[in-house]
Amino acid sequence: MKLQLRSGCPINLTLEVIGDRWSMIILRDMIFGGRRHFRSLLDNSIESIASNILADRLKGLVEMGLLTRADDPSHRQKVIYSLTEMAIQLVPVMSALGAWGRRHLPATEELSIRAQVLEEGGAELCHAFMNELRREHLGQNHPASAPSVQERLQAAYDAAVARHPS
Repeated sequence: MKLQLRSGCPINLTLEVIGDRWSMIILRDMIFGGRRHFRSLLDNSIESIASNILADRLKGLVEMGLLTRADDPSHRQKVIYSLTEMAIQLVPVMSALGAWGRRHLPATEELSIRAQVLEEGGAELCHAFMNELRREHLGQNHPASAPSVQERLQAAYDAAVARHPS
């Protein structure tokens, strides 16, 4: 995934980095789903990404500076992916995309509830979530909220799933 500088337009440049479907899905699953290992990203994506595409996109996201890749201290044969500050700063963008999709497209309640919670929580909740991601992925020492934003998002998701059993 080499950045093609078609123009100096910031919208074009952003789309060159994160504009393909799979890169955004991977970042979504890492940000909102807490997935950090290849197998977890592969097996738990509801969109069923192919392993070769996942490997290619992870490599590209690392090359572009959105992710880092390191040996997982808990298992010698695994690597762990972490969000960089550049990726964490996409949270408000992804929240806005989710809110737009929730309002204008046939999104299910259970898959759009996180976007709703973030939208209703405004900039303060989004900022707190970004700080949680900074703690988890970058090791930064930001004060923790109780319950965490991730716990609030998961509780809202679990409640929505309970209202709509398959």
